[in-house]
Amino acid sequence: MADFFSKKIEFLKGVGPTKAELLNKELGIFTYSDLILHYPFKHEDRTKIHRIAELNEGMSAVQLSGRIVNTQVIGEGHKKRLVAYFGDGTGEMELIWFKGVSWMQKQINTNATYLVFGKPQFSFQKISIAHPEIEIFNPSENQSGFLQPVYSVTEKLKKKYLHSKALSKMLRTLLPMAYQHIEENLSEAILQRYRLISRRDAVVNIHFPKDQQWLKRATTRLKFEELFFIQLKLLKQQKHKKLIYQGQNFKDTALITDFYNNHLPFELTGAQKRVCREIYRDMASGRQMNRLLQGDVGSGKTIVAFISMLSAIGNGAQTCMVAPTEILAEQHYQGLKKFADKLGITIDILTGSTRTKDRRVLHGRLENGNLKILVGTHALFEDKVQFDNLGLCIIDEQHRFGVEQRSKLWKKNNNNLYPHILVMTATPIPRTLAMTLYGDLDVSIIDELPAGRKPIKTVHRYEAQRLRVFGFLKEQIELGRQVYIVYPLVEESETLEYKNVMDGYESIQRAFPDHHLSIVHGQMSSADKDYEMQRFKKGETQLMVATTVIEVGVDVPNATVIVIENAERFGLSQLHQLRGRVGRGGEQSYCILMTEYKISKEGRTRIDTMVKTNNGFEIADVDLKLRGPGNMMGTQQSGLMNLQIADLAKDSKILQEARKMAQEIIEEDSELQSLENNKMKDFLNTDQKTQTQWSRIS
Repeated sequence: MADFFSKKIEFLKGVGPTKAELLNKELGIFTYSDLILHYPFKHEDRTKIHRIAELNEGMSAVQLSGRIVNTQVIGEGHKKRLVAYFGDGTGEMELIWFKGVSWMQKQINTNATYLVFGKPQFSFQKISIAHPEIEIFNPSENQSGFLQPVYSVTEKLKKKYLHSKALSKMLRTLLPMAYQHIEENLSEAILQRYRLISRRDAVVNIHFPKDQQWLKRATTRLKFEELFFIQLKLLKQQKHKKLIYQGQNFKDTALITDFYNNHLPFELTGAQKRVCREIYRDMASGRQMNRLLQGDVGSGKTIVAFISMLSAIGNGAQTCMVAPTEILAEQHYQGLKKFADKLGITIDILTGSTRTKDRRVLHGRLENGNLKILVGTHALFEDKVQFDNLGLCIIDEQHRFGVEQRSKLWKKNNNNLYPHILVMTATPIPRTLAMTLYGDLDVSIIDELPAGRKPIKTVHRYEAQRLRVFGFLKEQIELGRQVYIVYPLVEESETLEYKNVMDGYESIQRAFPDHHLSIVHGQMSSADKDYEMQRFKKGETQLMVATTVIEVGVDVPNATVIVIENAERFGLSQLHQLRGRVGRGGEQSYCILMTEYKISKEGRTRIDTMVKTNNGFEIADVDLKLRGPGNMMGTQQSGLMNLQIADLAKDSKILQEARKMAQEIIEEDSELQSLENNKMKDFLNTDQKTQTQWSRIS
């Protein structure tokens, strides 16, 4: 069976070595399985033959039958085109070719009846189709009355006549031979519960559906299968990790209770309390915790992280927190230090800037167990950084660190126990993406803002309203507030007419001659950036002109306004992160999105979304639809993102059902030992090489 699907594509009738080599290079099609898995990206409706008289401007591609009564070559040189006058008894129209004029002219027979397919265009009471598909109409052949699959091909393939129709012809040859070899991989119970068609029928109908209903059923079946096996694999890994990897048992809560009763300066939100309980249960289970903590900007993840650290420290262990930048590490250090000092807990920071002399002392305090909390950057991953007893690792904005880097933290202990792992992100991840990218982690979400925080008011303003915006900024500064003004670029770009931070700084200086300004951008040294940020934080400057380097920066509770110039040029998640720079105190905060009048449709959607909602998860869902999962998470290379047919932006309902089904199976039969689950076990056990090729089918 597997032998059939692993046959080289050159052995398929009509292919041969030359075409096979092109298919290998251009589409990665090497075997029968690869060809079958090259699903069409759409189907053209060839079920109806339209009449010219019924065509209208709202129609997409249509199929027509009629005669070409005359042809004419018009123009010369690059303006040369072939026009064929086509009629069907109800009206006349023009078929136009701008390329291959001489060749096409020889192919057309003015006495024959043709089947024509293409998108009609209307201008000056004329109807035309540019570069239509055209073939002699033979009523005895099945040329119409079906849904035509359309496959992605490259320009190089088209030049060698390996276009979509050629692939379609190959598949019409292959599928009847393959049909009997396609085996079911889902249990009868799943097929019945979700009313899914058989695998064989799904594979045939995804290419050549009997009708629209069969196409829908085939698509649903294959999407469910793809997402179900991803979830089954992730949940199986998660269960396996919990059984295999032991974690230290942190049951003593005395230190947490002391902090909670005597030192906590504010009441935790309901969401923070819930997340703290979830983390405590994990750390007291005797199994290694692997948890993702999602919380919007300003939702209070730091205090949750500190309480989690107390769970480890109160049981005699050490903790560490890793951040992607020195600025963020310093911010975490200062934020945690004020709590640690109240309890007499030792805390220090390690970054690339830490002096060698200080490092030696720090390493010694770590190894003898005197240092309880270490905050730092990538410097923590270095082999010489060793702990006496590391009980908890917290990784902030973990998508900025590679898997290999993160795994180094597991090996920081001399004993055989692995530290508990808590990964945090302020980038809201859509539910569907979290299930797929982080499906083997437990997920906690802080979904409410701390008491006293007012939602940020976001408005959209055009360039013509700038004087009004400046007037508002002056009012806010007179009230004692501070302002961020963010630009997309550091210096002028010849190709992109963006405002840039240097020009911006000069124009803001002219508009605010009586106020002090700071400037921060990516080309400044860390020391200069830090100096400017500290001046702003201390209130020595009222306006901070910056690029997106402030996306992750120092908290300034007194900064209540952020103006984002050329806001249509920023991605949604970046706009949301930038907006999170304000709204950190008790005062009402504002985000002003400045744009030109002319904005792309996608840019308009981003701006409207920002004005409409402050909810990071709603914003992330829109972002997923606009950008797709790979671009959104920087995971174009991830195997999980290379989905054959499912679309995480559109198929959330199918994914949720697939995960629910996978959870039920793993809870009842984690090793898939039952007879009913055997097919699925065999499928999962197929070696990775086969799995990326034909495993989805056999």
